[in-house]
Amino acid sequence: MIQRIANIAVLLLAALLCYGMQTTKPHYADLTAPIPVYGKIGETIQARTFDIAVDKVVFARTLKFDRFGQKKLLTTGGIWAIVTARLDARDRSAMVAAATWQGPDGLNYRASERTSLAAGALPVALDPGVAGRTRLVFEILPSQAADALLLVSGKLAGPLDSEARVALGAVALQADGVPEGTIETYELSDAF
Repeated sequence: MIQRIANIAVLLLAALLCYGMQTTKPHYADLTAPIPVYGKIGETIQARTFDIAVDKVVFARTLKFDRFGQKKLLTTGGIWAIVTARLDARDRSAMVAAATWQGPDGLNYRASERTSLAAGALPVALDPGVAGRTRLVFEILPSQAADALLLVSGKLAGPLDSEARVALGAVALQADGVPEGTIETYELSDAF
């Protein structure tokens, strides 16, 4: 009888130990997640293969750009967030392939593919010594404009690679919830 109780106690202890190891060990996604490099707007952030410095963020209700020689207007259910940034390769040719706008509520917005034919769209190829500029365009909810993070990486899925995380700062909101200074139409021209 005592032997049976001892066996049950050992079995319960082993199950408890296995459960504890399962719940406290890091998840595989955490082990291979991108390595964050933090900075804020106006600073140069040094990722593993590229540097990025965000110059400005503009909010607009409508985008206007040329597509095959014709002016095109794009609207959205929210607002457009246009991020202008300087990119530089560090010591060899590099790519910047992914950008995500992360709002204060944790909502993630990938760079819009609706503007992929406009100048500066991702992916961007970089060469050392040749400064590059890009314009990243996002369709976001107005409530996700303030205290957002811009996540930029060299790969679409960047396990064990660095990811620049740029704090875009506070944004004052109007009474209707739209960021102050939101312009009606932003023109995506070749020069930026």
